[in-house]
Amino acid sequence: MATEQKYTKETYLYWYELMQLIRQFELKAEEKYKMAGKIRGFFHAYVGQEAIAAGCMTATRQEDPFITAYRDHGLGLAKGMSANACMAELYGKETGCAKGKGGSMHFFSKEHYFFGGHGIVGAQIGVGAGLAFAEQYKGTDNVALVFFGDGAARQGILHETFNMAMLWNLPVVFICENNHYAMGTSVQRTSNVVDIYKIADAYDMPGDKVDGMTPETVHEAVARAVKRAREKGGPTLLEIKTYRYKGHSISDPGKYRTKDELEKYKSQDPIQRVLATIKDNNFATDEEIQAIDQKINDIVEESVKFAEESAFPSESELLKDVYVDPNYEFIVD
Repeated sequence: MATEQKYTKETYLYWYELMQLIRQFELKAEEKYKMAGKIRGFFHAYVGQEAIAAGCMTATRQEDPFITAYRDHGLGLAKGMSANACMAELYGKETGCAKGKGGSMHFFSKEHYFFGGHGIVGAQIGVGAGLAFAEQYKGTDNVALVFFGDGAARQGILHETFNMAMLWNLPVVFICENNHYAMGTSVQRTSNVVDIYKIADAYDMPGDKVDGMTPETVHEAVARAVKRAREKGGPTLLEIKTYRYKGHSISDPGKYRTKDELEKYKSQDPIQRVLATIKDNNFATDEEIQAIDQKINDIVEESVKFAEESAFPSESELLKDVYVDPNYEFIVD
């Protein structure tokens, strides 16, 4: 039986399509990673956390800059980066979003207001506050969304940044994607304060805990925080509780958690919950859902074809994009 919904049919279909794109892209990339020589280096999948990307997108504007850590594929795709450019970057090809030089952990697109993928744990927190300062300085009402994991909440830069962000009243939303494990270590083993949103109290910053397994709850929390920031109300810390179905990286077998725990969260799968709402409210027929799934499958398959047919960067690219000043005296031809 249909129930009254706060969100439109179009919103639910957008959420479903976006989350499916992220999920299928990650699964296909994982498949190619496990094939020798296709994708190299580290690979951190966003599988299970898709509701965060979906809810954040409907609660923000395209011009709002996003910055995150190394689990960055999902947010990059959400911001509008093409699957082709993302897959090519995983393959290390010149057609990738970072010219094949960044790989999995360093997606980047100024055009799409996506400022990384950062491999240094917590480093993006300070850089993200800098993005917010830039928006404030330019006089826009754009809001920076700064994503980090529960492990990065233990880094000193978080505290320095929170203090400065509050002091300068920066337009920023700090989002801790708490998937319960920093690599293989649970939050309970790393801190006496297991409710990460309470860290905000020390800086008189608004903070809240959010269910990250549904785009609805994510959207509502992020929309409130973004509205506050646009109205010059300053920063917010959101601890969004989520769960990654895969290991910390693809090479991680995840033996530090039980199968029952994993299955518990899979039973709350955000894609299936949105799909159930779509079906319960007759927002789309089975044929229309199948058409979306086929569309996503075609996009992902095309991204693999594009990546495999693209060329690797030439040797002449080795020292390009490393320094802003091409005449930097320590560059040797």
